[in-house]
Amino acid sequence: MITIDTPALVVLFNTRDPDHQRVAHVLETDSGPYVIPALIMAEMAYVVDHRLGHASVIRLLDNLLSARVMLYCGDKDTERIRNLVERYADMPLGFADAAVIACAERHGGRVLTLDHRHFGVVARDAAITILP
Repeated sequence: MITIDTPALVVLFNTRDPDHQRVAHVLETDSGPYVIPALIMAEMAYVVDHRLGHASVIRLLDNLLSARVMLYCGDKDTERIRNLVERYADMPLGFADAAVIACAERHGGRVLTLDHRHFGVVARDAAITILP
């Protein structure tokens, strides 16, 4: 299972982005399913809609309906999210990134992200692997 971060999802839907092929390759070579933390779904939908338009939001929803991409509610992750935000306050590690990390820890540890600055620091302490 791969947990997907917002920037990677946006790049996945933007075929003109220079990182599109790297991100798409990760998902093409993995059988899934993929997880998006429900706690950040509104952020993802807003960014996809704002940057890429309505058609990309429809594609995102189609992926959710196909069950290839799953929303994970993460009710049990709230304490871990809080701990991560507090531990990495000096970066600062925000709520959304902490939610992705907590979700990934619960689902195998693989995170598809382009944010190596934040996730790279946390990966030294947490059980996550950054893709690509």
